Amino acid sequence: MSGTIISLIIQIVAGAIGGNGIAAALKEVNLGTPWNTVTGALGGAAGGQILSSLIPALAGAAGGEIDIGSIVGQLAGGGASGALLTAIVGYIKTMMAGQSAR
Repeated sequence: MSGTIISLIIQIVAGAIGGNGIAAALKEVNLGTPWNTVTGALGGAAGGQILSSLIPALAGAAGGEIDIGSIVGQLAGGGASGALLTAIVGYIKTMMAGQSAR
């Protein structure tokens, strides 16, 4: 498997975990487990790819090989961006629900 595919899988999984983690910590952004997972995975993939392009060390070594430093960076970047996107979507959903109740 190529290093890019492995990196993307790591970022998606970390994003899904980050999305569910932020939803557990902040109940007002909870979208429900399936949507926390999907939103976190999308955020993890997008944010992880952006961070990999901005910080080449996260993309791994040349030749498609992945080292432990790049894996840790992808886990952190994917998890944080997955949590961030889930929090943003959750806050928007909460704000829209509050406005419709008025």
